[in-house]
Amino acid sequence: MDLPFQIRTDFPYKVKTIEHIYIPLSDGTRLAAKMWLPETDSGQAFPAVLEYIPYRKRDVEAWQDSIAHPYFAGHGYACLRVDLRGAGDSDGILGDEYLPQEQEDCLELLGWIAGQQWCDGNVGMMGISWGGFNGLQVAARRPPELKAVITLCSTDDRYADDVHYMGGCLLGDNLSWASVMFAFNSCPPDPEIVGERWRDMWFDRMENSGLWLEKWLRHQTRDDYWKHGSVCENYADIQIPVFAISGWADGYSNAVFRLMQHLDVPRKGLIGPWSHKYPHLGKPGPAIGFLQEAVRWWDHWLKGKDRGLMEEPMIRVWMQDSVPPSTGYRVRPGRWIGENEWPSPNISPATFRLTDGKMIGQGEMENRKGPPLNIHSPLSTGLFAGKWCSYSATPDLPHDQREDDGGALIFESKPLAEDLEIMGPPEIDLHFSASGPVAMAAVRLSDVAPDDRATRISYGILNLTHRESHEQPERLNPGEKYRATIKLNDIAQKFPQGHRLRISLSTSYWPLAWPAPEPVRLTVFPESRAHIPVRPARKEDENLRPFAPPEGAAPVALKQLTPTLHDWIVKRHLADDISTLEVIKDEGIHRLEYSGMELEDRVHEWYSYRFDDFATVRGEVRSVRGFRRGDWQVRTITRTVLTSSSTDFFLHAELEAYEGDFKVYSKIWDRTIPRSFV
Repeated sequence: MDLPFQIRTDFPYKVKTIEHIYIPLSDGTRLAAKMWLPETDSGQAFPAVLEYIPYRKRDVEAWQDSIAHPYFAGHGYACLRVDLRGAGDSDGILGDEYLPQEQEDCLELLGWIAGQQWCDGNVGMMGISWGGFNGLQVAARRPPELKAVITLCSTDDRYADDVHYMGGCLLGDNLSWASVMFAFNSCPPDPEIVGERWRDMWFDRMENSGLWLEKWLRHQTRDDYWKHGSVCENYADIQIPVFAISGWADGYSNAVFRLMQHLDVPRKGLIGPWSHKYPHLGKPGPAIGFLQEAVRWWDHWLKGKDRGLMEEPMIRVWMQDSVPPSTGYRVRPGRWIGENEWPSPNISPATFRLTDGKMIGQGEMENRKGPPLNIHSPLSTGLFAGKWCSYSATPDLPHDQREDDGGALIFESKPLAEDLEIMGPPEIDLHFSASGPVAMAAVRLSDVAPDDRATRISYGILNLTHRESHEQPERLNPGEKYRATIKLNDIAQKFPQGHRLRISLSTSYWPLAWPAPEPVRLTVFPESRAHIPVRPARKEDENLRPFAPPEGAAPVALKQLTPTLHDWIVKRHLADDISTLEVIKDEGIHRLEYSGMELEDRVHEWYSYRFDDFATVRGEVRSVRGFRRGDWQVRTITRTVLTSSSTDFFLHAELEAYEGDFKVYSKIWDRTIPRSFV
């Protein structure tokens, strides 16, 4: 395997690996943990770093864990990877994301860690995605042992800026992610760890973990379910330093800016060109020496060593250069820039009138007010949008936007007389009316090259019934004129001289977002505006401290036994007018040499519709998870299907489990869930 980082072996401390321990909780539950400890003859105590997630320390995450945690341990940190209650080799059932029980367990866990003889009482939490979420959530509980957090690819807002809903619109990734966790929750613990009770634990999980997608679909507005675990409800709850990290191809970059703006604690933000990956494994590149940056952070806040950290800019981001559209990039060219505060006084909006198919800038001679424009997008608009959150399972990035622009209203600027650089969230001030009570607007900002190829730079979607509130939506009165603000995702991007800016607006964006209950025509009035956050190039950026090249500890050996396959396929059967986006993420089978465990991971997704019939929209995800060592062989197959009518969602799910070739468990769910303003 070609590694994207240099292996480091010359650490200040030798590292002792403890493959498995159980950490007891007050209710008798035991959490499974793996530990890496600095070795010392003096009995020295060290600060600790905790990663607390459901993704199986023993096998699924073993390769990634072996790169980072021994690295930190080698620099003088006691590191723990702990499986959540009901996950991996831990006791219990995992019934949903970010439950109060998860936080309560972590408070006990932190107290246990701080009380061990190898810990000096200071603990930090680090994690990506789930582990980034719960780091913030636990910080808001203010446990005395927790002194600092590194949160990657996470959010402060579980409703408006997570995998479930965006702008009040149901995301296709909600189905995809629910299916991923459906498969994870069907997996057994490792018999080498838990012994003969593995089968009872397995069946208990399959029977009682529940169908999470049903829960998420029953909360279609911003209610208390989503407010729980959303630290944006009260940023002041967090009273410890926070380092927030994401990437432009990730789904969670907006949260970094909000945390920088609203937290009142020492904080740093970092956004690279990456997808949903740690920056030392970052794709698209360039990857950076993230583990070195993390050690600087821990040294500062857990050991009290001044590493010059807080003299550097509050937020550093990758200013992306213009590139042709592609569904996958090895590297995104650009440069690092920095800001000492957010919002930044170095950024000011450039306003464009959206009228008559044009983006008319301030000071342009044309003052004619164009007519209202109508748009009723076909369901095909969005087939080339890529994934809401890129997991670097390319090709999952957006294709040439000309593929989707045929179903959208287009507003385009004149060719730029000079380079233009932007940083922050583009916003659309939309003046509109709709032909139906429930409608969505999907808005894209693209970089259009002189050869007319269009690269999507940012986008935003809004359920227009949520124009005033995600908690109390209001139906649209057909024909009545409204105003709404559509915030696009934050971005840092350079538009070269001679290129054009393009705003595209559509009424559907399937399958990135689930369509409205029925087709709707929008009328867009010429009062509409686009506000683009312009940041002129600054000489100060040339003096930023460069990041070191990526490095890590030597990972555990794994052998790929069968090929992998990642693909996105658009199929159009013109005879019956059915179009399908097929997504394949097949990781094949690989073996972890240190444990002899062989893992199988295959996910197949289909998103389809018949011509312009909104009642035929359909999403299906099939997942296969397998584990094998010697004579022990188990496999689970999950299948989730979501369809809808104008009034309801229809959810069908299946779970089958096998020991060898013998089916040992089967369960089917069928649920009908009323639509509520979605």
